Amino acid sequence: MKSVKVLGSGCKKCEQTAEIIHQVAADLEVSIELEKVTDMAQIMAYGVMSTPAIVIDEQVVHKGSKPDAAQVAALLS
Repeated sequence: MKSVKVLGSGCKKCEQTAEIIHQVAADLEVSIELEKVTDMAQIMAYGVMSTPAIVIDEQVVHKGSKPDAAQVAALLS
């Protein structure tokens, strides 16, 4: 199971990013634990200055924009 975190303030793009990750993981049959992190101190601890950002297994793999489904599929593979 992959640990996936969406870092962001809870804005629309952050919510959409979480939805895309959930859908792509289901489509690929990848087991994930999805967490939304909105605490700015935690977000800053990852060195992220622009959100939404995606952290997979404690590594920042995307930041600054809402990814599309193909990008998320590549990240989860």
